[in-house]
Amino acid sequence: MDVDQPHGPGRDTRGVRPPVNSRASTRRVSLLDSVFLYGETPSTMMHVASLLRFAPTSDAHERLRRLTEDVHRESVVYSPWNRKLRHPAALTTPLQGWAVDEGIDLDYHLRRSALPGPGDERELGILVSRLHSNPLDLSRPPWEMHVIEGLEDGGFAVYIKVHHALVDGYTGTKLIARGLSTDPDDRATPPMFAVPPRTRRRPPTEPGNPLTNALEQLTGAARGVGAGVTAAYQLGSALGRHVVHRGAGEALVGPGQAPNTILNRRIGRNRRFATQQFSLPTIKGVGKARGATVNDVCLAVLGGGLRRFLDEAGELPGKPLIAFVPVNVRPKDDPGGGNSVGAILATMGTDIDDPVQRLRTVTASTRAAKAQLEGMSQAAMVAYGAAILSPLGLQAGLAYTGLPSPLPLTFNVIVSNVPGPKQDCYFRGSRLQAMHPVSIPIHGAGLNVTMMSYADTLNFGFVGDRDAVPHLQRLAVYTDDAFTALRTALGF
Repeated sequence: MDVDQPHGPGRDTRGVRPPVNSRASTRRVSLLDSVFLYGETPSTMMHVASLLRFAPTSDAHERLRRLTEDVHRESVVYSPWNRKLRHPAALTTPLQGWAVDEGIDLDYHLRRSALPGPGDERELGILVSRLHSNPLDLSRPPWEMHVIEGLEDGGFAVYIKVHHALVDGYTGTKLIARGLSTDPDDRATPPMFAVPPRTRRRPPTEPGNPLTNALEQLTGAARGVGAGVTAAYQLGSALGRHVVHRGAGEALVGPGQAPNTILNRRIGRNRRFATQQFSLPTIKGVGKARGATVNDVCLAVLGGGLRRFLDEAGELPGKPLIAFVPVNVRPKDDPGGGNSVGAILATMGTDIDDPVQRLRTVTASTRAAKAQLEGMSQAAMVAYGAAILSPLGLQAGLAYTGLPSPLPLTFNVIVSNVPGPKQDCYFRGSRLQAMHPVSIPIHGAGLNVTMMSYADTLNFGFVGDRDAVPHLQRLAVYTDDAFTALRTALGF
């Protein structure tokens, strides 16, 4: 069994530290993970986060006090929360890897904050914007957990930030959920960093015949080469279809079809953050009525919100905005860790005023894009996502310099959907009301919208550059209005 060794906070070394397996204590940084390390700059910080809102209780203050005491008593921190970069000062070194931090300091990673009065949504949004504008310390395990008190309704919030190179959004959400409970009377569930990782049992290996072992290794290598050749062929075929189907009116969206907008400029380090929450059963019902998925409905209402937002600013382009949509390509039994994502491009229908027609157009676009992925291996899907993202280097570089782009953009907005817990969850007896994702804007794409499902809700997190996307809360409100317009048009 391949298990990462837990390690204590390092403040109290009186206990006996478990032996460290050298193979388990060091893990390489994958090529995709390295992309997020290469992208780390003072203005493009590569961390993601979740904002968890908890309902008020009569003894909320006492519960938080006990929680703080319990955290300080935790004696172990499990992977990936105990991992740090081996060479934090040289992020691009080929020798880069993740090593276990044997002296992790929980006092640094766990923090308490309190909102000033009145402690409303605006004050919470300002605090989260400020927290998300600060980089993580890459000389330590790259994560922080902030407990936020002083909400006007008597509840509290938890903001958890982690570097995207350590875990992707899919894995991070699963790890956070393991620190929650479905039992409202449970007071013993440890925080997410103190929960042992789930492992997959590996069949025992026997010495066997040396010749047989060598043949098995050669066979495995041959399979790997064959998989690579297959992935290359599938990737070439998919990209070739973009060239063939670039005519006007085609549903398949390819690189170079996005218009230039005010969202696609150089960004600074400061962020804006806004939230919105929708009924998941209602979204599913709207989608079912029109043969659309949850993502289709979300893209269409986001398109409606952006259409109004940009029109008010006098910046609505005649061509539709294009969304870059990450796609999870992990097998169902994959425990997560690192990054394993593909991607598609889809129209947001911002050139269409009618909400039903916009949904129809978005649905046709995503169907054509997903048809590209059908039959692809996991490696081919990851490579395809990287291929359609590759022009972003030029897009981001030109945005950074402030020069106008001589070429059409690849996309305008990053839009993703991360599955969260399907049942109501509790933390030390306090009911979780919402999980809002907080993601990454970059040069040339100053707006990122991520959705996260939780129980019967779908929670939106809007993250934008402070200057490129002013008045971000208006976009959250206009997105809600666009959903109302779509429901009304369909009789919901």
